[in-house]
Amino acid sequence: MATIIGKKKLTPSQILVIGFAVTILIGALLLTLPISTENGQPLPFVDALFTSTSAVCVTGLVVRDTATTFSTFGELVIITLIQVGGLGFMTFATLLAVLLGKKIGVKERLVLQEAFNQLKMAGVVKLVLYVVFITFTIEGLGMVALAFQWVPQFGWEKGMYYSFFHAVSAFNNAGFDLFGDVYGKFSGLTHFVESPIVSLTISSLIILGGIGFIVIVEVIQYYRTKRLSLHTKLVLSVSAILIVAGTLLIVLVEWMNPKTLGPLSIGGKVLAAYFQSVAPRTAGFNTVDIAGLYPTTQFLIVILMFIGASPSSTGGGIKTTTLAAILLSVWTMVRGHDDVESFRRRIPSTQVYKALTVTVAALTLVITVTMILTITESHYLGRDILPAMFETVSAFGTVGLTMGLTPHLTVAGKLLITLTMFAGRLGPVTIAYAIAKRNEQRPFRYPEERPLIG
Repeated sequence: MATIIGKKKLTPSQILVIGFAVTILIGALLLTLPISTENGQPLPFVDALFTSTSAVCVTGLVVRDTATTFSTFGELVIITLIQVGGLGFMTFATLLAVLLGKKIGVKERLVLQEAFNQLKMAGVVKLVLYVVFITFTIEGLGMVALAFQWVPQFGWEKGMYYSFFHAVSAFNNAGFDLFGDVYGKFSGLTHFVESPIVSLTISSLIILGGIGFIVIVEVIQYYRTKRLSLHTKLVLSVSAILIVAGTLLIVLVEWMNPKTLGPLSIGGKVLAAYFQSVAPRTAGFNTVDIAGLYPTTQFLIVILMFIGASPSSTGGGIKTTTLAAILLSVWTMVRGHDDVESFRRRIPSTQVYKALTVTVAALTLVITVTMILTITESHYLGRDILPAMFETVSAFGTVGLTMGLTPHLTVAGKLLITLTMFAGRLGPVTIAYAIAKRNEQRPFRYPEERPLIG
């Protein structure tokens, strides 16, 4: 790790971008090997690159059905990429260095601080080790819970393997599944729509992976500290509001839809609506046919995907705290106040500016990619723009849901979505920092003048 980080010319943002890119490339090369596929034929590099990017960026979009295309070796490569991508390559590099007794230098700590979006460098290595322990513990518990459903159904060997794979995929908000060879290609979890074990376990893993490691650590330590930071309060509040509101809206809109909730029991309708409210928050699993949803629900899912998970988590999107900062700043302006406040705390203006920057950058990326897809994928889309927007936001939010466009993407479309997944996982602002040269602060300020707004 030191040989990589030791390059003094590289900033932490550049190291993260390069590290993820190298991990994706290695994964793509492994997936092109004949041993990685079921039929022993090498996978085209573009498809392997797309799959590797989707796994490392914990997205879940697939141009080839995972179960029917890849061998056990290929599936293990994918789940390894998911784990590395979810936690971050720097987390595993740090863990390896600690196990080997190596010293973690200042440069490495700076990169970890950037990777976990921390305000200070102190205690970051301890945080990484705590995160690894929490991750493996939650994934283990999830695997045991899923085994109650799949071991009786598929037997011990296949049942435990499925439980392991989907527990890791769910906690890392990846959305990859292995049911293509059981229920048909790209079937997802639709055959478990009314299974409380599968739906509640997978959704719980998604939520835990999506609220962020910092929040999990603070909640665990609450019995000792008796306090939660503003960050944790905002994450928990916004996450709860989005899940409840999403569930209610989906129930109201889809209740009688014969292609989704219509045929289900009352309990099944609520369970399916709840799951589909949680999953768009960057996970990508689905228990109902996404293409069968009404356009209103599909657009609601686009909004949920764009918001995404929370900072320092395995998910993507603009993040829940970004949404909170923007809405709170609007509320502050409406009330005529000067300070953005929440839970009796004041949010610095620099954080509000950062939230606006992230949102505008994300919107610019989504709009640009959507427009290009309407050109490159016109053979499939026709005049319908919603599937292109859905696909783009799904890639940016590292979600993995699709209205059916993914398997029909052209080479240009695959490369475009690949770049979008990469930008979504790292964040467009991080990539911009990695590319741009940081200018020194000016020793002067221009005179102030106020343009008319609104």
